[in-house]
Amino acid sequence: MDRAAGASPGVWGAAWKRLRADRVGMTALAVVLAFVVLVVAAGLGGVAADWRAEVGVPDAPPTLLGPRAPTADPLVAGPAGPAADLRDIDPLAPRYAEWDAAAQRLRATEAPRAQTLPLGADRQGRDVLAKAIQGARVSITVGVLAALAATLLGTLLGALAGFYGGRLGDGLEWLYNVFTAIPNILLIFTFAAVLSRADALLPKGVWSIVVILALTSWTGIYRLVRAEFLKHAVRDYVRAAEAIGASASARIFRHILPNVSHVVLVQLSIHVVAAIKSEVILSYLGLGVAVDQVSWGTMLAEAQGELILGHWWQLAAATAFMAVFVTAFSLFTDALRDALDPKLRGLE
Repeated sequence: MDRAAGASPGVWGAAWKRLRADRVGMTALAVVLAFVVLVVAAGLGGVAADWRAEVGVPDAPPTLLGPRAPTADPLVAGPAGPAADLRDIDPLAPRYAEWDAAAQRLRATEAPRAQTLPLGADRQGRDVLAKAIQGARVSITVGVLAALAATLLGTLLGALAGFYGGRLGDGLEWLYNVFTAIPNILLIFTFAAVLSRADALLPKGVWSIVVILALTSWTGIYRLVRAEFLKHAVRDYVRAAEAIGASASARIFRHILPNVSHVVLVQLSIHVVAAIKSEVILSYLGLGVAVDQVSWGTMLAEAQGELILGHWWQLAAATAFMAVFVTAFSLFTDALRDALDPKLRGLE
């Protein structure tokens, strides 16, 4: 009998087989991978590299709405307009005329600006689509890296506390209680203030936000993983692995962790969404990305002033990009959780 044909596919092989059978999960994975490709391309300068360029008129509407009706400029209305009337009543009118002529010559030397853009322009005439793509690069990078760091930290500490217990578990429980006793928003502001004074070590921007969110977001994952490890550490399959000589690290990472990975993945999905939202809040308060960068948070902050004037397209673009990515990522991690859940695997 062929041993390869009868071999078990393993935990991850069986999970991949179940995931491929989930159409919603695979569609969500395709969307997530498309965003990843977009983020990498933007990081390498292949897409939206010139997002700072003022390519359109200020507040140019989206292409779907078409260009706005032109309005007359009274200062350049011509010799029969207000500028001519000023010459009769104001001795500085010739100066005004010279300044108007200089402004017209300057505008003539500039490249013509678009009256409309695919997703419109902001108040400075920058392409909203290019800003949304660059914002995706920053926000997704912050969200994913912060969630990964918080998940790794919480999972590691939870696994150690749940598996070993004793003094190590008591010490980690004390640390957990200290962090949870302080409101999360105060912790974020505290770490932001500390890191702002150490900007030579960690400059303000993506990495500082990742560190802040990772240090303030690991507690929920720690609590759940600790509970799962307390439950699995005394089960028969773990005791059998110990009986045949498996090391503590093998029992933690090869036997128990794959069976609690569905819990970790759910928390990862939640924390990616929460980290993106936290980045929005920090950027709105001026504690987020640097002023020379753009993120979905800075776009939403800018859109507040534009929305009063009825210019909604920057708000809609940032919200749509964020909603599509967050929804796809949540659906994918839900599908992956179902593929890895040992209870669901037992139904096959």
